[in-house]
Order: sequence, then structure tokens, then C-alpha cells
Amino acid sequence: MEWSPSKAGLNGLAPQDAQALSQLKVLSLPQGAVLFQPGQPVAGYAIILSGQVDVTLSAASGREILLYSVVPGQSCIQTTMGLLGEASYSAGAQTACPTQLVMVPRPLFTRLMDTTPSFRAMVFSAFAGRMGTMMELLEKVAFARVECRIAERLLALATGPGPVQLTQGELAAQVGTAREVVSRRLENWAQRVARSSYATAPPCKPSPMQSSPGPRPVTKSQTGRGRCAILGPSSAKGDLR
Repeated sequence: MEWSPSKAGLNGLAPQDAQALSQLKVLSLPQGAVLFQPGQPVAGYAIILSGQVDVTLSAASGREILLYSVVPGQSCIQTTMGLLGEASYSAGAQTACPTQLVMVPRPLFTRLMDTTPSFRAMVFSAFAGRMGTMMELLEKVAFARVECRIAERLLALATGPGPVQLTQGELAAQVGTAREVVSRRLENWAQRVARSSYATAPPCKPSPMQSSPGPRPVTKSQTGRGRCAILGPSSAKGDLR
């Protein structure tokens, strides 16, 4: 696959710079491919063409938190800081879905930062945007109740009619808490809403063992192995307040 720097928003490049970038190989990575791990040196600047890369921070206890996700048009603050400050990675990254990207080698990145205003502007603009999302994450983890963070994340993921496909551990990493906390909150929601929401949904179709249909409880969430169905989005939004 060929790519053009202009498609990544890199306009106004000198002919030799545009040619150097256009000759970079497009990497096609499957879901779950590891891009970097803590302690590794930064080899280059990744430009995401399609897909998504998740960057997570792990503690010695094994707990993880999703710092941010990188999609086309965005940058990885870990990579930028490493290239500008000669620092190694302190977090890890892997693809969340099939992803295509080009890797700008460190020597070419340094030269473009020194000589090409449009490239420098793109890097710093993406860096500033990522700093804003990091401040939002810090605010949520420090001040927002865990119920709010879980509800907000589930509602953001529940974009279609089907269940949200993720484990409790993955959800815990995305909101910055422990898996046990997520498990307790989901179970509490299901029990709490089930006790107060009988007869608010159409009756179930009677089974061979039932003489007549009965009321079906409506729960905010229904969980299974690796999935969570949001059955009452409006009630989940109540936990955002």
C-alpha cells in the first residue's frame, strides 16, 4: 500500500521531504500487535493511517489504566516525549483493531522538526491535543466517582444494538480501577434496578413450564463472559450525575 503525506495533513513540505516520507513503508498490523513496552527506546514517530492504538500504564501490582487511544490524526504523547527528550517508553501500546501506520525514523523526524515548519506544527498541535485529553483523564480519576466513570465508558462503547464486547478486566483498565470494583458495581446495578423495575417491559413469551406470561425485569446492565449488554441506557446515564 502506498500513502501520501498530504493525506495525513502534511502539506507545504519541501519536495525532498515529501519524497522521503512517501517512501516510508506502510505497516499493516493485526489486532493485539504490541508496538512498544515500558523501558524500550523510542525508535520513531508513528503516523496512524487507519485503526486504533491503545496506550496503557501498568503498575507493579498488575493493575492497568488506559491512558489514551490513538486514531488517525492524533499522536502518541509517549513517542513525542521520547523523541524530543531522549526518554524511554514508560507505558505500553498495542493495536485495538487491525491498524495501518507508517513509522518516521528518528533521524528523519529530527531533521523535519528542525527544517520543516508544517511538520513541526503538526507534531506540536497533536501533542497539545493529547495533553488536553491527559488532563481530562487526570480530572476523572482524581475527582469522578468510579460509578460515573464506568457508566460513561459503557455508554460510550454501547454504540450499536448488540452487547459491549469486553471483559471486566478490560473495562477496569479503561476507567482506572480494579476488576473487583467493576464486578461489584455491575452486580449492584443489576440487582438495584431489577428490584425496582418489574413490569416496566413487555411480558416474556411463556415457556412450556409457564401457564401465562409474566413481567420481565429490566436491568441497567446484563453481563456475561466477555460482554456487557446495556439494557437501560437512560438509567445508566443517571450515574453520570
